[in-house]
Amino acid sequence: MLHAARLKIRVYTASHWKRTAIAFAAGALSVLAMAPFFFSPILLVTLPVLVWLIDSAYAGRHLSATREPRSPTKAENHADAVEQSASLSTDRAALLRAAASGWFFGFGYFLFGMFWIGEAFLVEAEKFAWLLPVAVLLLPAGLAAFFAIAAVIAKIVWRPGFSRVLILATAIGITEGLRGFIFTGLPWNTLGYALTFPLVLMQSSGLVGIYGLTVLTVIVFAGPLVCLAGWQAGQSAQDQTPSQSWRAVTGIAVSFTILVALVGYGSARLIADNGAVVSGVKLRIVQPSVPQRDKWQPEKQREIFDLHVDLTGRGPDGTRDNLAGITHVIWPEAAMPFLPLESPQALKEIGDLLPPDVYLISGALRVEEPQIQTSGADTTAPATAPGTNVSASRLRKETTRAASRRRAYNSLMAFGPNGELIAVYDKIHLVPFGEYLPFQSFLESIGLEQLTRVRGGFESGRSPRPIIDVPGLPPFVALVCYEAIFPAAVVQGKERPKLIINVTNDGWFGDTTGPRQHLHMARVRAVEEGLSIIRAANNGISAVIDPYGRLRSQLNLNQRGVVDSVIPVPAPPTIYALSGNLLYMIYIIASASLLVGLRLFRI
Repeated sequence: MLHAARLKIRVYTASHWKRTAIAFAAGALSVLAMAPFFFSPILLVTLPVLVWLIDSAYAGRHLSATREPRSPTKAENHADAVEQSASLSTDRAALLRAAASGWFFGFGYFLFGMFWIGEAFLVEAEKFAWLLPVAVLLLPAGLAAFFAIAAVIAKIVWRPGFSRVLILATAIGITEGLRGFIFTGLPWNTLGYALTFPLVLMQSSGLVGIYGLTVLTVIVFAGPLVCLAGWQAGQSAQDQTPSQSWRAVTGIAVSFTILVALVGYGSARLIADNGAVVSGVKLRIVQPSVPQRDKWQPEKQREIFDLHVDLTGRGPDGTRDNLAGITHVIWPEAAMPFLPLESPQALKEIGDLLPPDVYLISGALRVEEPQIQTSGADTTAPATAPGTNVSASRLRKETTRAASRRRAYNSLMAFGPNGELIAVYDKIHLVPFGEYLPFQSFLESIGLEQLTRVRGGFESGRSPRPIIDVPGLPPFVALVCYEAIFPAAVVQGKERPKLIINVTNDGWFGDTTGPRQHLHMARVRAVEEGLSIIRAANNGISAVIDPYGRLRSQLNLNQRGVVDSVIPVPAPPTIYALSGNLLYMIYIIASASLLVGLRLFRI
């Protein structure tokens, strides 16, 4: 039987450097709870370790320098004293130690969970490889600050017993929510994804969202071992009171009850699925698997476009069928490595490719020519506008300045059977350093540029996210690339869509955990909203995801080909789809208010 009390003592009595190593290792191992490993039971150990690190943060040098008492009874009494005293110490040194434990936990978590980001700097290694150590180390270091803040928040209102598990759950719930918004947000591998596997547990994201699941994750996985350690310590010391035993049992029961409730809710939701599909629609998703290094080579433009055209005209078995029975074709993000709206030849070839009543939806780039400013007014033709009195030199300056503000967009476009543009969506949530440079003027002046190498970067599209109508398809919203990782940002207006189309290019990240994590987060978005997601990815993983997170059809990573599929009908709107993060916010506000009140009144 696992002696949790002994493990707790080991953490309590560890030296400074051992505490650092323990925190880092606990965070790194926690990544195993994420896709593609899905080994959530690891959190039954790593999250209690974080609790005990915060417990013992107050004691400082005198505890870490103390050897573990040889007598088990004395050791457990010593550990119990640490736990009871921990809530009384919130001096500056204690808060700094708690912050350090949280930071090293977070650093291990993000370093091992997002190491794949370094692959993007090797695509053009001769230009960007020198930035690889900076990106691989600095990004996790920055994100780790959110766990450090959570540890400090928790330490301020820390209490003994199972209460501290609830406190830590609330603190991490707050900071993981903030991570999704601050500095444009990066909610990648939010801790709540640990409760989205297997499929039956994933359904609860449609109830409380991924941030609500984050709170529940800490309670479910930290509670049992923390309570077991307290109970074992009392048993060994033979001085356990009935109330202490009851508290330990209650804490374990709370964690178990939450887990059972999530399984029950998920089972009921899955049973309600009748498997219906949208009538009269059959999709063909094209996955060209173009190497990222070739993607933007000018001499490769024709070859890449022809590849998309050729794959489109072939079925999943590779035989040419000229789109027989297909109603809509989906190409991935930036499928055409040029500006299709400025290429009449490309539009003609799209029209030649598509039979009557067949439509193409594709990721593509577009530019918007700005109107040139003269005399404080915008005009499309200032040189010929009557009544203007602007010198030729000034006009040239204004024209040059305006031309430099040419706006580029990473877009999704829909084309009709004749190659005509019928709808366009411009990506709203851009990737920092990938699609635009923060502090652009300064960074470009020292020689830095974003990975996409679009001079000046991309512009963000206009909010709210529009609902797009394409003949034959249910009304849908578009998500370009990592827009699919943002909960509660899928539907931004009062009117609800009936479908989500996600085009992406994960070719930057090679055959790593990154593309697999990205797919899993898209599956959770489908469950949250109760909508199917059609996902077209350059190198994978392209898939049709039903409203319950199941992969109805897919192409594997780095597989070149197509997949033909129908569209599962929407599920009834989920509670999360109707209320967003409301339940999560109510819990956070109520819990935070209660804890602050208890602290202020020393209850």
